[in-house]
Amino acid sequence: MITHVTEQTFEKEVLQSEVPVLVDFWAAWCGPCRIQGEILDAFDKDIGDGKAKICKVDVDTEQNLAYDYQVMSIPTMIAFKNGKVLTKQVGVRNESMLRSMLGIA
Repeated sequence: MITHVTEQTFEKEVLQSEVPVLVDFWAAWCGPCRIQGEILDAFDKDIGDGKAKICKVDVDTEQNLAYDYQVMSIPTMIAFKNGKVLTKQVGVRNESMLRSMLGIA
């Protein structure tokens, strides 16, 4: 299940997660973000529970988080593991690229 996070829930949902987390920085008005959203919905069903989780951050309402992680363009995907950034990529990513970012098969 994809979780929408805010400044208040980011630490608990992302930084303290026991599994790798892919965070999608997006906005409702962004065309490529909508395409990425469809890919993420399918990916979320494929990865199943326990391997990883997906979170979304709306850059329009969570500007401080976008600033903290230097999000200059959207969609931006950032993979976290053990509270640290693994990788950051800008633009639409397919499932294979998302798996690679998270380090899962």
